[in-house]
Amino acid sequence: MKRRSAFVLSALAFGYAFLYVPLASVIFYSFNDSRLATVWGGFSTRWYGELWGNDQVLDAAFLSLRIAVTSATLATVLGTLAGLALVRVTRFRGRTLFSAMITSPLVMPEVITGLSLLLLFVSLQQLVGWPAQRGFSTITIAHTTFSMAYVAVVVRSRLAAMDQSLEEAAMDLGGRPLRVLVDITLPLIYPAMLAGWLLAFTLSLDDLVIASFVSGPGSNTLPMYIFSKVKLGVTPDINALASLVILFVSAGVLLAWLVTRRGPGQPGRT
Repeated sequence: MKRRSAFVLSALAFGYAFLYVPLASVIFYSFNDSRLATVWGGFSTRWYGELWGNDQVLDAAFLSLRIAVTSATLATVLGTLAGLALVRVTRFRGRTLFSAMITSPLVMPEVITGLSLLLLFVSLQQLVGWPAQRGFSTITIAHTTFSMAYVAVVVRSRLAAMDQSLEEAAMDLGGRPLRVLVDITLPLIYPAMLAGWLLAFTLSLDDLVIASFVSGPGSNTLPMYIFSKVKLGVTPDINALASLVILFVSAGVLLAWLVTRRGPGQPGRT
């Protein structure tokens, strides 16, 4: 038993080290004073100061954040509606096709998705003159399209496991379907909605392939900027930028955990 416990602990430690040691090394070398990313030249915060004065980085980061927030919000609304339709409306014409269309972006290669959306936007531009140029709107639509499927799967799983007795009791007491949805259903599934929003936000912030297809001149997202810089070699300013992204994502995950731990049915909820 002791040998088994030691093996499990060793495997667990190796797994965590494999995941987090590279991230820790990126943060460590972001404070490197040397211009060579892997050669330590002393402690310095100069690269964070250079990032703050780099307009290209700030523009790319601001564009990525706007796209991620907008697409995650739209994906959460549409994905929640799709999950409700699949679980609560058990019979309607085309349900099987609708379910397949919702889940297909999960298994579709990003290259195919990006190429198909590019052809769609080019065809629309030729037919109706929109979009005049590819940028914020086209990337947001593309990210909403594929991230909506992830939100729908998360919300659908939560709805399928949820006890419907509270909803039925509210309807028996005279509650209208919309009122029951707002007062009963949404408060019960909001942790899943929040998880779906965070997942959609992260997928949008991380996307490179699809954004490369549907973006135009002057609309580089943060992953596109980092990829263009890495092709010329990793520099300490990229480490500093990656460290800020890690800090931002970690803060978001911590905030989501603090919110969801006091959700319905959790200890401490009054």
